[in-house]
Amino acid sequence: MITGTKVRIREKQLEDARNDYQWQTDSELSDLDAVSPLVLPFPAYIKEYREQLHYSSSVRRNYAIETLDGKHIGNCVYYNIDNENGEAEVGIMIGDRDYWSKGYGMDTMTTLVDFIFKHSGFKRLYLKTLEKNIRAQQSFLKCGFKPYGHLERDGYKFLLMELTRTHWVELHTQH
Repeated sequence: MITGTKVRIREKQLEDARNDYQWQTDSELSDLDAVSPLVLPFPAYIKEYREQLHYSSSVRRNYAIETLDGKHIGNCVYYNIDNENGEAEVGIMIGDRDYWSKGYGMDTMTTLVDFIFKHSGFKRLYLKTLEKNIRAQQSFLKCGFKPYGHLERDGYKFLLMELTRTHWVELHTQH
């Protein structure tokens, strides 16, 4: 478990499945993630969910985000792990709208990035966010990510952002 100022990041659990299913079937949340809402029936979803919890991946780490009092409010991940080039892609989703625009996403990303840089040899973390998702972009900028390009895929326009270990260290050693 990794603790920030507002959140704890922990391993995913079977008990998270109900919230995750609700968030993945929500059309507004799906649109912010540039995917179609999930249409899989819950029994089939829970079967896949169990399997994913059971098998670990060398290129993906999924976590649950919870408030300090234990409420599951979203998920974060780092994936496309490339140890050879020392980089990975990061992602975050605050599914519980009651926690939007209150600093939970920023605290999650800051806590996750700090954990990754302290416990890996990665030199760079990167992400893509929809160009229209200004709230997310502002949060990522506050965490230290910098825009470095644009991508258009499947009719969606993304802003590409990155954060290097060097820049992260500079941000956290300034007085």
